[in-house]
Amino acid sequence: MNRLWLHRSMAGVLLAGTLSAPAAFAATENPSTAASKHAMSQDPLHDALLDALYATFGHHPGFRVTHAKGVLVRGTFTASHAAAALTRAAHLQGSVVPVLLRFSNFSGVPATADGDPMASPHGLALRFTLPDGASTDIVAHSFNGFPVATPEDFLRFLQGIAANVAVPSDPLPLQAFLADHPRAQQFLETPKPAPRSYASAEYFGVNALVFSDRQGTDRVGRYRIEPLLAEPALSDEQAASMPADYLQDDIGARLTQGAVKLRLLVQLAAPGDAIEDGSIPWSRSHQEIELGILTLDARMPAEEQALAQKRLAFSPGRLLDGIKPSRDPMIQARDAIYQRAVLRRQQP
Repeated sequence: MNRLWLHRSMAGVLLAGTLSAPAAFAATENPSTAASKHAMSQDPLHDALLDALYATFGHHPGFRVTHAKGVLVRGTFTASHAAAALTRAAHLQGSVVPVLLRFSNFSGVPATADGDPMASPHGLALRFTLPDGASTDIVAHSFNGFPVATPEDFLRFLQGIAANVAVPSDPLPLQAFLADHPRAQQFLETPKPAPRSYASAEYFGVNALVFSDRQGTDRVGRYRIEPLLAEPALSDEQAASMPADYLQDDIGARLTQGAVKLRLLVQLAAPGDAIEDGSIPWSRSHQEIELGILTLDARMPAEEQALAQKRLAFSPGRLLDGIKPSRDPMIQARDAIYQRAVLRRQQP
């Protein structure tokens, strides 16, 4: 297993965003005392997870530990009638809501070219901002699934990768882990071709959430974001020949010609689905509800991009009333790691 192959498929897609403000779960419900104690007891685990990511990509001051290279785009979201029937969440009640999107490359190395294998899978982080100042996020990537189900397994996976790319290399920990975790092996081996455009890729929120309507009925689902007009991905040869910033340049060029639209959906869980395991993709035959349309209007001006990139952070745990975490343990883990990541990002 060579360094390039591991970087191409590395599971740091977890950190498509990093949290910069107070704990994201504070935006939803106050955790119970027991839950708070459990989170505190997990602090060494979360620190170790972040250490393993830095051991793989290195420290690049001011940049995210993964998805270091990205571009910010402004737009609006208009929810469908079906969205309001699914959840009472304020941003899904039909009014036009401002949104900020960050398209990104997977790698934690800022200079990674957009067509480099290290750039895939690509990320899409999305923030909805309400008139009262409240906000909620979606964090997704362009692969349907995640390599592991638990934070503990994720740590072993990352440590194995870090050991494999170290100098001198030690491939044995990763080989031992993959031998017992076939879905992680499948995640690494599945092709992740470069898209023609950030706006033509499909993105998946791999952690299940619970959507609650005004009557208190709960339904479990995962986000999916798709282009209104799909385009075939690039071949490896085509991707290798593209300019280093072709995806960033493309989204800017498209927006000068008019709005770009994406469709936000939720895929509902069916009986027997593994709600707590993001490494298992759900069948595409499942019922889906179109939540609404994202209309991308403009790329953030260059003079604002640099500062906003450093300050802005996203978390799948930043939720509003009407949407809450499922029993998937990776949601809380991602939230905790994001908090640590942004603190380190702000250090010299």
